[in-house]
Amino acid sequence: MKIGVISDTHGMLRPGVKDVFRGVDRILHCGDVGTLEILDALALIAPVSAAYGNTDRFDTRNKCPRVVRLDCDGRVTVVLHGDQFGMPTPTVLRNEFPDADIILFGHTHKPLIEQHDGGVTVLNPGAAGAVRCSCRPTVALVELADGVAPVARIVELDAAG
Repeated sequence: MKIGVISDTHGMLRPGVKDVFRGVDRILHCGDVGTLEILDALALIAPVSAAYGNTDRFDTRNKCPRVVRLDCDGRVTVVLHGDQFGMPTPTVLRNEFPDADIILFGHTHKPLIEQHDGGVTVLNPGAAGAVRCSCRPTVALVELADGVAPVARIVELDAAG
């Protein structure tokens, strides 16, 4: 299973996202979506599940939960923005969601991949929307296969697009 992970679009969907996510089985959005049109555009690529973030309006909050829990290829996967934990860290998130195999979060705008004990993967895809915090726009891809730890990578998007 191949998953596209995106966060902090803040109403902006860069054209390169379609290319990076081509062929994914599912897209998971870690909040601060911006507008529901972003989720509609992503749904044209693959099925989407999204959590809302601290800047999302009521229409997004009414459609998306604060925390998404789902099964991705037999792995308990948690998707959240993370603002409820201040500036979340992998340790805080692992303690908060001890049953999760994969924890995906946003909010910090800084990409991060951490594997703990060869099992739990904590990932922040960075921010895919407008450039903030001197961070380049990024998304992530996660590949799941039986019997092996998830393989994740951060993909940089064109900052001009």
